[in-house]
Amino acid sequence: MLGRSKSEPVTTSTPDPGEGVVLTKDGKKGRPTPKRREQQAARRQPLVPQDRKVAKTASREEQRKSRIAQREAMARGDESALMPRDRGPVKRFIRHHVDARLRLGEVVLPLMLILLIGSAVLPSNLLKTNGLLIVWAIAVISVIDVAFMWRRLKKRIVEATGEAPPKGSLRYAGMRAFQMRFTRMPKPQVPRGIPLDDIPPPGRASGTSKTR
Repeated sequence: MLGRSKSEPVTTSTPDPGEGVVLTKDGKKGRPTPKRREQQAARRQPLVPQDRKVAKTASREEQRKSRIAQREAMARGDESALMPRDRGPVKRFIRHHVDARLRLGEVVLPLMLILLIGSAVLPSNLLKTNGLLIVWAIAVISVIDVAFMWRRLKKRIVEATGEAPPKGSLRYAGMRAFQMRFTRMPKPQVPRGIPLDDIPPPGRASGTSKTR
């Protein structure tokens, strides 16, 4: 019976790392050999999770700065930052025209506030009634003042653009005239007392002119 010589060297196969298995001396299958990417993943330290509180705080700070920049641009009258109701050369011209004069409507709200405080302090009903009548009289005169202002303003807009002001322009001018100067937005861009003829009118619109 032929047998293997004792002097014959015993050969063992070198496992290929790509095969994923190793062989024991008796040829039996052992445990899988870890692949290179698995070994690298095992050696890799877990990443420290990002601090969500810090990220949230930073995001809020960026949003706050963005809101401040947006508000400052709106106050300056930058066209890109304005609301749709404030955009356009006609609306800008209306703002300049209103801001160039001291409007009687500006004092209506402060007078109402004084009357409200006085009603709680003054015991006399006669004084309260007279004060209320004075405030209402000033409010009516303020409406008349806005009507005359709008008449001249509308005429200049029609002459400059060749067409009537956009819908809602009268209300836009009236609301601004009844606001106190420091509360108006966008902020006034012309000094008070400037001649109205020095305010540049809006450019003429293209197309045929029309008057409503």
